[in-house]
Amino acid sequence: MNNKLFVTKRNGSKEPIDLEKIHKVIAWAANGLDNVSVSQVELKSHIQFYDGIKTADIHETIIKSAADLISEETPDYQYLSARLAIFHLRKKAYGQFEPPKLYPHVVKLVEAGKYDQHLLTDYSAEEFEQLEAFMDHGRDLDFSYAAVKQLEGKYLVQNRVTGEIYESAQFLYILVAACLFAKYPKETRLDYVKGFYNAISTFKLSLPTPIMAGVRTPTRQFSSCVLIECGDSLDSINATTSSIVKYVSQRAGIGINAGRIRALGSTIRNGEAFHTGCIPFYKLFQTAVKSCSQGGVRGGAATLFYPLWHLEVESLLVLKNNRGVEENRVRHLDYGVQFNKLMYQRLIKGQSITLFSPSDVPGLYDAFFEDQDKFEELYVKYEADPSIRKKCIKAIELFTLFAQERASTGRIYLQNVDHCNTHSPFDPSVAPIRQSNLCLEIALPTKPMKDVNDPDGEIALCTLSAFNLGAIDSLDELAGLADLAVRALDSLLDYQDYPVPAAHTATMGRRTLGIGVINYAYYLAKNGVFYSNGSANNLTHRTFEAIQYYLLKASNELAIEQGACPKFNETRLSQGILPIDTYKKEIDKITGEPLHLDWESLRASIKKHGVRNSTVSALMPSETSSQISNATNGIEPPRGLISIKASKDGVLKQVVPEYQRLKDNYELLWNIPSNEGYLQLVGIMQKFIDQTISANTNYDPSRFEGGKVPIKQVLKDILTAYKLGIKTMYYHNTRDGADDNQIDVDDDCAGGACKI
Repeated sequence: MNNKLFVTKRNGSKEPIDLEKIHKVIAWAANGLDNVSVSQVELKSHIQFYDGIKTADIHETIIKSAADLISEETPDYQYLSARLAIFHLRKKAYGQFEPPKLYPHVVKLVEAGKYDQHLLTDYSAEEFEQLEAFMDHGRDLDFSYAAVKQLEGKYLVQNRVTGEIYESAQFLYILVAACLFAKYPKETRLDYVKGFYNAISTFKLSLPTPIMAGVRTPTRQFSSCVLIECGDSLDSINATTSSIVKYVSQRAGIGINAGRIRALGSTIRNGEAFHTGCIPFYKLFQTAVKSCSQGGVRGGAATLFYPLWHLEVESLLVLKNNRGVEENRVRHLDYGVQFNKLMYQRLIKGQSITLFSPSDVPGLYDAFFEDQDKFEELYVKYEADPSIRKKCIKAIELFTLFAQERASTGRIYLQNVDHCNTHSPFDPSVAPIRQSNLCLEIALPTKPMKDVNDPDGEIALCTLSAFNLGAIDSLDELAGLADLAVRALDSLLDYQDYPVPAAHTATMGRRTLGIGVINYAYYLAKNGVFYSNGSANNLTHRTFEAIQYYLLKASNELAIEQGACPKFNETRLSQGILPIDTYKKEIDKITGEPLHLDWESLRASIKKHGVRNSTVSALMPSETSSQISNATNGIEPPRGLISIKASKDGVLKQVVPEYQRLKDNYELLWNIPSNEGYLQLVGIMQKFIDQTISANTNYDPSRFEGGKVPIKQVLKDILTAYKLGIKTMYYHNTRDGADDNQIDVDDDCAGGACKI
């Protein structure tokens, strides 16, 4: 009688269970790692064998067992579990561990409609052999477990209905590089492909979700951020709604500027009817944002902007509030409230703010962004005009309502529109900044569309990437990386499709990029400096000076080679004005670090030759792509030495880089005593960054009397941010103590496009 159990292999065949084979795979994954135990993984897995058990099920059980062992004491289980997951992934994709050759792999997937056919028309079989030689599949083994799960869940080409996976990571990296440099001259393009492949596959450069998931496929929309300004007409509102649907369906995060829409009760058609106000149209935008699932890569998400002085502001500020009824709430959008110097002055002086409908005060809305002196002059004039509908409210009451809603929802954001325009690459008299984006790091000119085909409207797109500060040994390295990043992203602008004419108009005219950073917390830890005590201020100044300088230099050199962007004349750069000329001088009080690079030669070259890209920098949250690089996200301090990130792929543990050596150097989020030191660092970064920064404020109620964060403290931090020249403020995080190390990376923007 034969009692031997059989396993069912991936191809459906059966063979006797071989425990030694399982042991060998775990031993292979454990090779070279510290403080990991093969037997511990085997014991933890508790596999209940039965006749016909699938090898895939056995493998998944072992992977989960290894991942469960990740801890501060045994961080290398994140690599053991990752290697097991890579083994499993390749078996699923190829039926074997060894990946196929590049050229037949591409031919097969082009024929299946998974890869873009231009790969086979732009590159010869001989060139694919050269590309094959650049690849190093061994780099797959450098991923952490969280990275492999994010790759599998979001980035690798797959059938999202059946779960079939068609590629592994090095194919993703080499083909993204090949696509982006396909139109470069044949004598140089393979060098660029090799350089860019090496930069992204060794994690020196980080790419956003739309590029990782989309470049090499037939889908050609890769800009992470889309900024759409709505006019005050039904045609413009309809055009905005249609554009939202088109871009949400193609994986973009949306910023909507609805500040022009007139207030409830305003007259329309010469008094034929009363206007229904903002809320019905905000609901329309919400429906458009949530109408598409974005192919399983992420859910649609948007932030909607309006000015603090809008007549409906008291109703608009509470739209996310859990109290109230569905009719007067629009809870599935986030909101950006717009401030300027006059609003802050009214607060500081204990005065009132007057609310208007933009339709009743000609010129005021435009001046709010274009000219602060003119805005104040018009504002005071309209306040004194008894014929204009208005409402006065104590500034402290309005600011307190804003701060309360920001604190209770965490998702009422702030934009200082004067800083966005006075410290900007754009000349606000011709190209004002009137909004930001989903994650509050983009600041680009927009124009409302009269209809969806209006060629004179401007939908601003921003294409993102990031330097991994933890992966560079010297700031000099940024020069070569900046050249690769600028060239790749600039190529992307011509490579992608534009579903709305206004987006094509804006992008071809301005060619805007936003290159930021990941792994800043590791960078500080590596250099032995901290967020809270000023010790990181000078290092941050040197670092972000180098980032902006080398990015501008790369764009200037590309302009010499390929021509400046057509709307270069609408930038301050064309006048020889650089970010180092317009920053808030308050920064000089918190760092005495001098400039180290040759800005004057760069200024002269930019005036003479221009830049290829109106903007080059922005600091985005980079929540998911930082996991791919096993990096700390964006500029944020980690919540714990092990972060627990909940996503649709399960709970993923991620250990901070170089945990064993540097664990005492990391300053964890809830150990930082106040926002002051962090805001100083953001202000220093903003001195150089030409767009803006996804900057958060964080509050631990246990630090305050009665266990409650005083609104006075929230307002103090908002005023500090303004004083330091900070353009935007993103999340307001409150510690609840329940899951200090956990964040949800699939929650709206956390799963949104700007989380690169």
